[in-house]
Amino acid sequence: MGVGRLPVAAVELSKLLPACEIVVTDIAEPPSLPGGIRFVRDDVTDPDLSVYEGAALIYSMRPPPELQPYLLRLARTAGADLLLKPLTGESVQVGGKLVNYRGAAFYVFKQSRSRMSL
Repeated sequence: MGVGRLPVAAVELSKLLPACEIVVTDIAEPPSLPGGIRFVRDDVTDPDLSVYEGAALIYSMRPPPELQPYLLRLARTAGADLLLKPLTGESVQVGGKLVNYRGAAFYVFKQSRSRMSL
């Protein structure tokens, strides 16, 4: 969610998980994406739920605090886990479990594996 102009995380995920479909979203298309990564124009405040149907994970790097509740609502509706990476020194406004991975702080929201109907 909110890929912005630097899809670095999506590119790395596509290398680590070549069998997984990587879809990036934002209100504006990024300048370029490598093959294997699909872009969908979407707004987290009024999402097209069909984009997230069957998603296992929704993630956002440095999401603004005002968008965090929308991200959590979307993940819950889709039945997907949510991973938020805040700016250094910033906390997440919507809770979650703080996980430190190799010195980087992430907030994780685990969902049940039974998918909700979209």
